[in-house]
Amino acid sequence: MKYTENGIQYHLQIKKGDVGRYVILPGDPKRCEKIAAYLDKPLLVADSREFVTYTGYLDGEKVSVTSTGIGGPSASIAMEELVRCGADTFVRVGTCGGMDLDVKSGDLVIATGAIRNEGTSREYAPIEFPAVADLDVVNALVVAARESGHEWHRGVVQCKDSFYGQHEPGIMPVSYELENKWHSWMRLGCKASEMESAALFIVAAHLGVRCGSVFLVVANQEREKAGLYNPVEHDTDAAIRTGVEAIRKLISESSQAAE
Repeated sequence: MKYTENGIQYHLQIKKGDVGRYVILPGDPKRCEKIAAYLDKPLLVADSREFVTYTGYLDGEKVSVTSTGIGGPSASIAMEELVRCGADTFVRVGTCGGMDLDVKSGDLVIATGAIRNEGTSREYAPIEFPAVADLDVVNALVVAARESGHEWHRGVVQCKDSFYGQHEPGIMPVSYELENKWHSWMRLGCKASEMESAALFIVAAHLGVRCGSVFLVVANQEREKAGLYNPVEHDTDAAIRTGVEAIRKLISESSQAAE
């Protein structure tokens, strides 16, 4: 079966030359324009389904922004088609819900690895294979977060397929499994919950490319349960700026290595 028509990828509607090596991956298509504004000469390349793609330049290097939609299936499609068009380094910039009580609304979380409590990654790798972020990307995100002066955390995040299974596990027929595993993740020091990184990290390992993630903490349901301060935060700018600065550092490292 052909996955392109006239060289154009079936889902993203992009072709070779449309995107750069470096790609920022938000979930929300409406966030793409905001992120692209940090690039020089950004242009809308494609708008198809949940996938919106802009390409511009950062320090002279072609950089793209592509939305993935919600969850592992669409995120894996986006990465597969971007890699086919020449991309090899990815930074997911998104939102998450805090789990550790020290992780507060408005903080940033950088994922070092992800719990594979979703389905997409199981169609790429046996469950024993870990979903691990690329070390170079993690280090660039850490340096960018430190320089931002923003409150941040790094560690393992949990990935799931059901948003409401996380927030209302007691009403689900498999509540016994959801609740028991959730408490296990917390006892193991899991920082936050989101929906895409496990799939992205596994697909990246399969394709031999680099991927890392940084998130805005929207709120923390465990802090709410404990009666701690827990406002809802929607401003993703700090996470976006951290992701952009991390890409800038990776570009610089690549340029120095080539000299």
